Order: sequence, then C-alpha cells, then structure tokens
Amino acid sequence: MIKLTPKQQRVFDFIRDTLKRTGAPPTRAEIADALGFASANAAQAHLQTLARKGVIELGSRRSRGIRLVGADADDDDPAEDGTTLAVIGRVAAGAPVLAVENIERRVSISPGLFSAPADYLLTVRGDSMVGAGILDGDLLGVKAGGEIRNGQIGVFRIDDEVTVKRFHRAGNDVRLQAENPAYEDIRVDPQRDSFALEGLAVGIVRSV
Repeated sequence: MIKLTPKQQRVFDFIRDTLKRTGAPPTRAEIADALGFASANAAQAHLQTLARKGVIELGSRRSRGIRLVGADADDDDPAEDGTTLAVIGRVAAGAPVLAVENIERRVSISPGLFSAPADYLLTVRGDSMVGAGILDGDLLGVKAGGEIRNGQIGVFRIDDEVTVKRFHRAGNDVRLQAENPAYEDIRVDPQRDSFALEGLAVGIVRSV
C-alpha cells in the first residue's frame, strides 16, 4: 500500500474530488489556491512527488495534465453512458466557437441532463441572465445551429462578440433580452448588422 503524507493526501484528495465534480483535473494554480500553497510551483512539487509514488500520472505541456492511477483511475474516465463535451471559455474575436483556442477542457455529461442533446458547453461570463437562473461561472449546454423561437434563450454572435440572451423578433426587428434589469436589451437589424445564431440553450451545469 502506498503511504502518503497528510499534505500529499490532501493534494491527492483534491484532485480526485475535482475530477468527480467537474470531469477535469485542477490546474496547478487551482491546487495552490485551494490548499493554501505559496505558488503553483509549490503545487507542482507535490504533484511530482505523487507521480514518483505512482498514484498519479502527469502529462507534459498541459496545465490540467493530471491522471489518477490504480483503484481511483475510474473516477478520471467519462461514464459509460456519458457524453464528452468541449467547454468553451472566452471566445476569441472572429473565431468559430469550437475553435481549438477557445476550448478550455472537456467534461463528461449525462445525456439526460439537458432538455436536448448539447454539442458543447459555454462558460457563462457576467450576470446579465440571472433572472433566468443562469449565473456567472455556470456551464451552459448549447445545441449548435438550428432555429430559435421567440422567448427561447440562445447564444448569438454580434460582430465579433458572443452573448447569451433571450430571443424576440417582430418582422425585421430583433431584440436580445437580458434577464437582469441592470442591463439594456440589445437591438439588432439582421439586414444591416453582422448577426448569427450560434446555438440554442438546452440547460446548465451549476458551478460550485
């Protein structure tokens, strides 16, 4: 049986618990912040010790390249009936949503979690949709493309910006409604503005 010091066990437990909660390992910075280490380098030193002891494997050139080994390794794998989806962070100006540079990580999601199958997860930034229960840091399940009806929530591209809003249309007038009185709605003229539907919101995964 591999013996870990109390501090090494804390690091190992944090990695395992993060994998269970999010489907992805933590970064060195997240480990340092959660466990009170002075820096990400201090976290890296503990990771290297755990790797030498054979309880984790470290991938090169990846901030999240940590994998459990042995009895706990199954916690690191997607569920057999799960779907692995890309998590999109801040979308680079002009780049497709699913461009490689926008993908932060991939997580395993149960197919029954959303109202319809999602193609990717978008990290929500800001509080403009809190009235719809979509909070800053949530993962929004998005079904790419398709059509959207009045009153539905979607992901839209306006010029080089991507935003989550509730859709309303009357003739050529499109209104993207915020769900927070502190924010004004966005008015769009599809005939003049660079405007496109990126996808339909099908559910959220709450951040913790």
